[in-house]
This record gives sequence, structure tokens and C-alpha cells, in this order.
Amino acid sequence: MNFGRLFKSKPTPRIASSPPFNYLELRSKPYYIVGSVEVGNTTTKCVLTATDMTTGKTFIVNKTVKMTRDVRRPKAGEDVFAHTINGTPLTKESIAELVKNTLIESHERARLDIKTDLHFVVRSTGVVAELDSPDQVGTFIQALAKGCLDAGVPPRLMTPAMSIHNILEKFRRYTMIEKVIFMGAVASCFPPQGSTGVEVVANEMEGELATAGIKEGSRWTDVDFRNPCLSMDFGTTLDGRVTSEELPYAHTIGNLLGLAGAIPDAVVQGTGLVDKMTGATLDIFDGKTKPDYGKEAQQYADQINDLVKIEKVPLSRTKYGLVPVCPEAAAGNNVVLIGCDVGINGSDLSKLSSVGSDLYQSKSLKILFGTLDLAMAKVASRLVQVGVEEGIVTKNTAIGVTGRAGISGNKPSLIIEEIEKLGLYDQPEKNVVFVDDGLARGAAVMARCMNSMGTPKNPLGGLRGGRCILKERMDYESSKSSAPVPQLDRPEDDTQAYFVGGHKRN
Repeated sequence: MNFGRLFKSKPTPRIASSPPFNYLELRSKPYYIVGSVEVGNTTTKCVLTATDMTTGKTFIVNKTVKMTRDVRRPKAGEDVFAHTINGTPLTKESIAELVKNTLIESHERARLDIKTDLHFVVRSTGVVAELDSPDQVGTFIQALAKGCLDAGVPPRLMTPAMSIHNILEKFRRYTMIEKVIFMGAVASCFPPQGSTGVEVVANEMEGELATAGIKEGSRWTDVDFRNPCLSMDFGTTLDGRVTSEELPYAHTIGNLLGLAGAIPDAVVQGTGLVDKMTGATLDIFDGKTKPDYGKEAQQYADQINDLVKIEKVPLSRTKYGLVPVCPEAAAGNNVVLIGCDVGINGSDLSKLSSVGSDLYQSKSLKILFGTLDLAMAKVASRLVQVGVEEGIVTKNTAIGVTGRAGISGNKPSLIIEEIEKLGLYDQPEKNVVFVDDGLARGAAVMARCMNSMGTPKNPLGGLRGGRCILKERMDYESSKSSAPVPQLDRPEDDTQAYFVGGHKRN
């Protein structure tokens, strides 16, 4: 018997969370304040972050969260152009109003002024899973921008600076805009693009933000989450990226998509504790209730995972897990699409609800919570396993997790135990990191990348264990003839950049 392994201690997950923000330092230190406006299927948020430009570390200043299902009902004369994954109707006007109110409330809580204290705004949405056409995407983008403008956000805070003269004087010492330009690579990684310029997966840019956010959040831990890396964002829908290990810029070699938080939500919707259509795990989450991870919870978790399909997305699919995809464009760009579905585009979610009904009627809330933690930990490890099988995830790849269905409860400990079983790492705890508010932290990174701001002494770009790549970037960009992308005067009309506030992607 191997007694060393028998008594080996379990790996301790690295969970990134910044200390409380000291408002008294706001005027004395060079904090770059970014607002992340996120309209998702379950929640709508405004997260205000403050990045200390001397260290590159980002603090959460305020997080105002609303349930998207509570968006006001459509008024007479308004066109319902989309629905959330749970069927909540959306109009351009209702979204704009929700965004406006959330932005204003967040700033009031933080005692900040939108026009004088805010430095940039990044808008994002996870509702693309239920959008079928470019027109719908365009309307959503316009609604997000209108909400920001109606809240009092100056248009210049939604577009990148074109020269150092467009950057506030107190931040000019931190920008390298006269040395390097923003070429579309956020935190040193290019996004994938189809041969015709079409995104290979509808929520790729959400995955881009999550990846950048995990890179930033990892600075609060001892995990070096730079390229090559795998990010997994477990919101209601799944997004994420796998990056290569090239210099100065890595490429996206994998994308994750499909269902994530919708899986435990469907289970909970069958318990009768929440609304059968729009209920979410967040409605019943209780940090005081200790989950039961015993035999019964494991049996139910196995039932859930039997219904969850995780695989390389077949070439025949145009949607996977309700997320629009273009597998042919992905294959043409050497991008592997890893999908998570329940049935075909969620067709078997009702079976998950049946599992939830049986579980709660015959068992307890502790076993329910334990079941959900165990099930999602297995989902996470299965996603990693497909990446390994496809040859895009190796022992050199850092793994990062964010999103409510991946970091709540005791999921970090369970996920790292499951990943340890894959045999990728001798020390999984040094290669796996869990980060809160990945999208918001990614927005802070996006804003600085778009304005060529960085911290060479504590870089986000480059390879794991490596140094700053500023010189390599300068050499690379000087060899290219590409000019900076023109600035848009009217961000509300930009239908291509729903994550980057008026900056069109090539």
C-alpha cells in the first residue's frame, strides 16, 4: 500500500479575491476606474473596478446586481426583439432603461460621479445565446449603449483614445500609446475569426473578457495565469478560451460554449422552491447550509452528468447548447469548439428538472446543494478532458474558472480534486485558479488594452513564467502595415463591438 498517497493532503484551491477598496486613496493614488455593464440571461450587473496603475492590481469598488427577469414588461408600441434563455421578453427600450438604472445605482452606492470619476465603460451581454440574427445583435448593442448614454456616460468613455492627447494627463505616464497600438489582442491573445470575418462562436468576446479577467485576478494568488491557458466561465451559458503559447501574441486555439449555470438552474426549477421557468440557483443559495457530499448526492450527480453532453462540436451544428456557432470557420482557423449541452440545444433540460423534483421530495436541501457542487465539478473536469484529448490543453496550460456555477459553494475544492484525477499536473493548486467577477475584471483589462496602458513590471501579456513582452510587441507591430482602427463618434450606432464600446474588431 502507498501510505504516502493515502495520507496525502488535498490540494488547496487558489481563490482570488481583492481586499476591500479604500475610498480615501481614490484621490491620492492613480486609480483607473472602469464600469463593466453586463446584461446576462440571469443577472444584470454594473461592476465598478479601480486599477492601481502602479501595480496593475484591480479592486472591486461596487457591484450592483439585478435579476434580468425583473426587467420591466414591454410597453405598447415597443418591439420584442429577443428573449433570455428562460423566456423573458426584451425590448430595446427596456434594456436601455435597465442598464441606465443599474449604472446610476452603482455609482450612487460607490459615491462616485459618472461624468467626473469614471474613466471607461465596457458593455457585454450573455444573451447572445438566444439571438438568431445580426439585426438582433445590433439592436442589443444599441440598447446597451443607449442605457449608458442615458445614465450620463460621456461618449468618449466608450471609445479608445487615438493619441496620447486623448488620455487624461494623470494617466499619460502609464500609457504606451506612442510605442504600441491596440491590434485586437486583449491581454496578449488574438481572437479567432472566420475567413469571412464572422465570429466562429457568438459569445467568443465574452470568453475574451473572462480570460483577461482571470489573468488579472490571478495576480492576487501565486498562480501565473498567462499563455498558454484555458478559461471557463460558468455563467448561465458557458464561455471560455484556450490560448496557444506564441510570442508576442498568442492565438485562440479553442472556444468553450453551451450551457453552464442553466444546468443547476434546471435542477432547482424542478424542486418547487423557485419559479419553474425563470427560477435560478441564486434564489435558494445559502452559504450557511453545509452541503452533503455523501453517496446519495453522488448518485444524483451521476444522473445529472449522464444527461450532460460534452464534446467537440460536430461540423453539422449551427447552434450548440443554444449558442450560435460556425464549426467550419472554426476548423478553417484551427480552433477547436468544445460544447456543453443537455440533449440538443437544451431539449432535455426538463429531465434535469425531474431529477431535481425526485431529489428534493425524497431528500434534503443539503443533499441538493451537494449534488449540484459535485455535478458541476465533474462538468468542469470533462471540459478540460476534451481539451486534453484534442491536443490543445497540456501540462503547460494554466486553468482558470469564473462564474457563479463554477466558484460558488465548495465547487473550487471539488473541481481541483477532479482535475487532479486527470494527471495533468504534479501540483494542480499551482496551475488552477478561481476568480470572482471575471467579466468585470476583464472589462478593466480591456479598457487599459484599448488605451495601451500596462504595467511592464507586473505584465499580463507573454508566457507563464516569462518577462514583459513590450519590446517584442513593438518589433511585431513595426513589421505590420496595419493602421489604428478609426474612432467612432457615435458608439450607439456601432453594431460590431458589443464588448468594446465603439471599437470595431477587424
